[in-house]
Amino acid sequence: MDEQTSSNPMDRPVDPTFLRRRRLKRIAASAAGLGAAVWLFLWLPGLIRPSVDADRIRTAKVQQGPVEETITASGTIVPEFEQVLFSPIDTRLLRILEKPGAVLEKGQPIVELDLNGARLEVERREEDLALKRNRRTQLELDERQRLSDLETRLRLKKLDLRRLQTRVGQYVELQGIGAVSQEALQQVQLEAQRTGIELQQIEEDRRNLLESTRAQVEALEVEMRTLEREGEEARRRLERARVLADRNGVLTAVSPVVGAPIRQGEEIARIADLSSFRADVTVSDLHARRLGTALPVRLRIDEESFVSGRVARILPTVDNNIITLEVELEDSAHALLRPNQRVDAYIVTARKDRALRLKRGPFIRGGAGLHEVFVIRGGSAVKTEIRTGIASFEHYEVVEGLLEGDEVIISSMKDYLHLDEVQIK
Repeated sequence: MDEQTSSNPMDRPVDPTFLRRRRLKRIAASAAGLGAAVWLFLWLPGLIRPSVDADRIRTAKVQQGPVEETITASGTIVPEFEQVLFSPIDTRLLRILEKPGAVLEKGQPIVELDLNGARLEVERREEDLALKRNRRTQLELDERQRLSDLETRLRLKKLDLRRLQTRVGQYVELQGIGAVSQEALQQVQLEAQRTGIELQQIEEDRRNLLESTRAQVEALEVEMRTLEREGEEARRRLERARVLADRNGVLTAVSPVVGAPIRQGEEIARIADLSSFRADVTVSDLHARRLGTALPVRLRIDEESFVSGRVARILPTVDNNIITLEVELEDSAHALLRPNQRVDAYIVTARKDRALRLKRGPFIRGGAGLHEVFVIRGGSAVKTEIRTGIASFEHYEVVEGLLEGDEVIISSMKDYLHLDEVQIK
């Protein structure tokens, strides 16, 4: 049994060379695994680091330049001069001759009004004036007739008075020689006195007639002048009631209802002069304290065209928390301006002529203060905290955190704000 056991090949000792090779293979495998682990530890973060494509971002560099603080508002282009035509009389609309949008020439009729009442008013004033003139003429004729009668009576009384005075003289001489009695002398003297009194009364009547007639004529002349003015005004109202364009322009509005009564002073039509424009700008009353006349305003007509102006007037009424400004334009006849054209308005409330500035974009949300942005450093974008100041519709003022020449991502990076660095591919 012992010989059989010792002769079994399974019970022979293992070759040391084989054991050494197997041990080396195990060590090599462990080393390879450790190396792979080290490689993954060193390179995997680089492989999975967040990145952004360079062609999907917009960047801008920090520069020196002027920065304006602006309030963004909306505006409407309107004609600088718009004439409103009012009815000068109580009437009614018979016919609309031109509709809104029609191009008008000076003197062109717009609507037809019922003028019968106005014509009757003119005729009535003329008739009243004619009656007053006739009355004055009659007064003058009556005065001449009565003056003629008084003049005749006055001359006769003067003759009677001279005759009686002569007789009194004769009677005095005759009474001196006893030819006439004292009683006869007194009788002649009394008659002469009575005639003198009558003569004075006629003269007084003549003066009263002249004064009375003059007062009546003056009163009539005042009434006539009043009637002449009223008649002239009635004729002017009749003339203005022929609603005509008094300048070249465009009809922007017209009374819409044919046959409707129109009261004196009621608006009939509007005519706009399209050779020059202004802007009506609306802004929230939250900015009321920052607003004032003469503030500069820039209007964006399209992506590339702007028109400058200044606040000419701030309307006193606030409608639904909205303030309306009238803006006078420097180039009121700009070729791109059109009536009722909507524009973006930027009201300049402050300006710095020299500041660090950065082009505006969605990378900043909110107003002045602290913000986190991504600054390009080599092949990466590094999150950096900055402070901004005033802002226009084109630029932000950079107060701190950036230097002139720094390149900043100005497109939206809100999905990366939780990271400190983003790789640029």
